[in-house]
Amino acid sequence: MQNSTNSAVGTLYIISAPSGAGKTSLVHALLKRDDKVMVSVSHTTRAMREGEVDGSHYNFVSVDNFKAMVEKGLFLEHAQVFDNSYGTSRDWVDARLAEGTDVILEIDWQGARQAREAFGVSTGIFILPPSRQALEERLQGRGQDSDEIIARRMQDAVSEIEHFDEFDFLVVNDDFDAALEELLAIFVAGRLKKEVKQPEIANMIADLLA
Repeated sequence: MQNSTNSAVGTLYIISAPSGAGKTSLVHALLKRDDKVMVSVSHTTRAMREGEVDGSHYNFVSVDNFKAMVEKGLFLEHAQVFDNSYGTSRDWVDARLAEGTDVILEIDWQGARQAREAFGVSTGIFILPPSRQALEERLQGRGQDSDEIIARRMQDAVSEIEHFDEFDFLVVNDDFDAALEELLAIFVAGRLKKEVKQPEIANMIADLLA
């Protein structure tokens, strides 16, 4: 008997980390390994830069349009960063999830709180550095920043880390390859949850129980 399948619905993942933990590098590597996941494309009032593509890098909108979306409650989360606004469209996320794609929001703990309250069901992942020393070394980068700037970045990172317990999974980025495998395992396990897997194999289960 042919085992036809039903469409599975994707899962919303919220990934946060202090600056220097390696979140962006891990997510980029994850996308190369897992074709069932994508990063949310935010709306922004920032001007498009050379080489950027509307709808791919960002959804570029006017300030008035952005404000209208905020007033209508169309964002899962939004924030002002310097002179520009950024937000995650609920409709955009819903459409990707309905296609069966897992969606990642790369946001700080404050945005994560907004998104959880607005969306309800999501999986939170927090990426940690292995030690304060390793974090400070990463934040120093090329050694071009002053001690004052490094100290401020460390203070901001510690403030972010204080909210680790608001997330479901913790990944320590000590060895990059090991951390990537752990991150991949979270996504694979998420797709094996009963509420996610059962609709996909409903016909097969019905056949087994016939």
